[in-house]
Amino acid sequence: MHSETRLILGGLTTLAVATAALVVLPYITIADSAPAPGLKPYTPTELRGREQYIQHGCVYCHSQQPRARAFAPDAKRGWGRATVAGDYAYDDPPLLGTMRTGPDLMNIGARQPSDQWHLGHLFQPRAYVPGSIMPAYPFLFDVRDRADEGETIVALPPGTVPEGEVVVARPAALDLVAYLKSLDRSYPALAADQ
Repeated sequence: MHSETRLILGGLTTLAVATAALVVLPYITIADSAPAPGLKPYTPTELRGREQYIQHGCVYCHSQQPRARAFAPDAKRGWGRATVAGDYAYDDPPLLGTMRTGPDLMNIGARQPSDQWHLGHLFQPRAYVPGSIMPAYPFLFDVRDRADEGETIVALPPGTVPEGEVVVARPAALDLVAYLKSLDRSYPALAADQ
């Protein structure tokens, strides 16, 4: 009986110390982080796009946290500088990602500023990146004989759409592209000691 009590108390103590070190202290350290200089709040369109990003599971394959040069070759890949707490000031919750099946997207707005590239890549990823394992999102688009006035026609590589038809982006696709383009943290970050 005495050894069971020690075991339980030891386990609870270990859990308390781990929680304090891994949850409480980091929260206290960055809870009041100001937005990084140059970071702008999301527009309503970008926020709707962020919801699309979450709903379609983009966060499961793409991270939004380029790592420091000492830890990973992210800068050599062109993914941008390592992020700081202020880069996530307007993200609730921060979409750090769970793994990197696809590239980091924190600076995709700087790397790929074209609406047409993003729309085409969402419609048919392999037309833009051969061998890509990213799923296509055709339900974000309509394939029709012609587009109505004011609609966004997606310019796709030849052979991607049946002859005589056009791909028209739905509002959800345009919102998602607006969010992806807002992911531009190419402004300088403050040094960690400031």
